[in-house]
Amino acid sequence: MILIADSGSSKTDWRVIHSDMRISQHRGIGFNPYYQTSEEMSIQMQNSFLVNLETEIEEIFFYGAGCSTDDRRNDVSSALKTVFPKAKITIDHDLNAAAKATCGHQSGIACILGTGSNSCDYDGKQIVDKRPSPGYIFGDEGGGGYVGRKLLKDFINDEMPLEIKQALIDSFQLNSTMIQENVYQQPFPNRYMASFCKFITEHKSNLYCYMLYYNSFQEFFKQHVMKYKDYTEKPVNFVGSIAFYNNDILRKAASDLQINVNLIIESPIAGLTLYHKEKL
Repeated sequence: MILIADSGSSKTDWRVIHSDMRISQHRGIGFNPYYQTSEEMSIQMQNSFLVNLETEIEEIFFYGAGCSTDDRRNDVSSALKTVFPKAKITIDHDLNAAAKATCGHQSGIACILGTGSNSCDYDGKQIVDKRPSPGYIFGDEGGGGYVGRKLLKDFINDEMPLEIKQALIDSFQLNSTMIQENVYQQPFPNRYMASFCKFITEHKSNLYCYMLYYNSFQEFFKQHVMKYKDYTEKPVNFVGSIAFYNNDILRKAASDLQINVNLIIESPIAGLTLYHKEKL
């Protein structure tokens, strides 16, 4: 049996390819070695559905946010080995997952807009260029944490329409003290800030919420896509919930910059499953 994972900071999509070629799926908590130690990830994995597969999994392909260096990949591998000590484990970056799932064997630009953001230039076989991805403090333009942070900052500074501020208070009993405690004193502030994107999406008919996304997406295009060679001639593809559920705004922001957005999918897991199933 083969286990495939696509993991971001907020959630992980898992697929199991059984020996009879059946496929089962699960969704669980996200993992990111930039923000979690190997021990912390191991504890979370031990408390998940994975322990029920311990003796059956022979090979694991894990694609994850933050898995861009050998040290980070080793951290994730060590955590997985506590659950699957006998399995062959391959750890790869979530950018490769996005590229394989959206570009296939064709060249293009693959982007991630989930809790965080990232991008790469893909030649149909491998990544040939990518932009820095310094995390939610210095980067993540267009990602959920980035957009949510703008919303919360405007809430604190009273720089949003009264009806939106009141809706936030009614929905979350939100106040400035609560925001600062969650951002500065609780773990995973990027997840917390990104959690408000569902509210923003539900209210995107309001110009303020629409422009939160529009401006953030344009910042992403300028910081990422427009830095790649011949970007206007290549299809630009996206994976991630922020891109998927706000594809109308994303396409408008791209069109205004003469950028050709092609495929937008919520998760690359289906494409990854097909990719690995074909190799069996």
